[in-house]
Amino acid sequence: MRRGTPLPLLAVVPLLPLLCLLACAAPAPRATAATPAPTSATGLVLQRVATGLDQPLDLTAPPGDPRLFVVEQPGRIRIIKDGRLLPAPFLDLTDRVRSGGERGLLSVAFHPHYATNGFMFVDYTDLNGDTRIVRFTVSGDPDRADPATAHEILEIGQPFANHNGGLVRFGPDGMLFVGMGDGGAGGDPFGNGQKLGTLLGKLLRLDVDHGDPYRVPRDNPFVGRGGARGEIWAYGLRNPWRFCFDPPSRLLYVADVGQDRWEEVDAVPARAAGLDYGWNIMEGSHCFRGEHCQTAGRVPPVVEYGHGEGCSITGGSVYRGTSIPALVGHYVYSDYCHGWIRSFKLEDGVVRDHHEWRGAHASNVTSFGVDAAGELYVCSQGGDVFRLAWAGEAPRGRR
Repeated sequence: MRRGTPLPLLAVVPLLPLLCLLACAAPAPRATAATPAPTSATGLVLQRVATGLDQPLDLTAPPGDPRLFVVEQPGRIRIIKDGRLLPAPFLDLTDRVRSGGERGLLSVAFHPHYATNGFMFVDYTDLNGDTRIVRFTVSGDPDRADPATAHEILEIGQPFANHNGGLVRFGPDGMLFVGMGDGGAGGDPFGNGQKLGTLLGKLLRLDVDHGDPYRVPRDNPFVGRGGARGEIWAYGLRNPWRFCFDPPSRLLYVADVGQDRWEEVDAVPARAAGLDYGWNIMEGSHCFRGEHCQTAGRVPPVVEYGHGEGCSITGGSVYRGTSIPALVGHYVYSDYCHGWIRSFKLEDGVVRDHHEWRGAHASNVTSFGVDAAGELYVCSQGGDVFRLAWAGEAPRGRR
């Protein structure tokens, strides 16, 4: 069984032989004609801005806030402020987080009105191994959240220890989106990806500003359908470890981690509801079992790659910063095992300028993050955070 999300650094070495057996048992799949192979490019580099973090998995910032907030898998959120990593955590949840393998504190999302309400929402694995979405509030000290303000939003049972998904992000519409994996094991044994009666294998959309703990938005696609959960926005996902919204293009990008052969990036209109991404009927653009399956009506990937090029996709973001003009509008992503950095631009549904950047490489890339100015960062599970920069750009200082 192939892992769905990153493992702790110490687990990588014994895992590599297993990954090789799974990826190399058959000839490496080639990209389809619809997926242009990346061309080698130069110019993009990674500048280290922080080191010594404990398995960083997520990076974000509240709107208009110059600080960077980094999620550590064991259960802490750290702050990079004025060029340095603060010693005291912003939030410490290690006493209630089960960490290890694909479990832990997986992400944080700051409310769009964080400056006035102080709300943040975290996704973590509790001590029983289940997923919890919990709201916390900042304390009187802007560099410290108050753990006593925990307000549970949602609990989702997890049948296995992998494929927990793990990302929470606010959409341009102000709703909280939650990425949920299919529940684990291999091949989705319970068929959760295609079942509308479970929250597993889905992208959820919650209104956390009305109702307690939330309200199901009335325009969610399955509201009122018998046997379906109203929280569901999209389904057919294996493990959407990372997804992102790009408001200028009005697109939602989802990087869904594959099973044994294919990794994929999907891009759809952000307001398109009720989409089926295909799992476990399809893996990427291919039938998962057998040679024939019903592909009509299911979302095809805009980019996919086989396991000759990597083992587990790490989705990123569309660059909208100002320091790298050549990268504006390009979606940037990586692979956990191979560590390359790739990018492409989507124009009228067509992938263009698909590049692999020779000067940008990191070990065990777990996540990308965006600061309040739109600049893009890379988290490496070994403890480093890097900023994407253009060759020759002066470093902004050690953080």
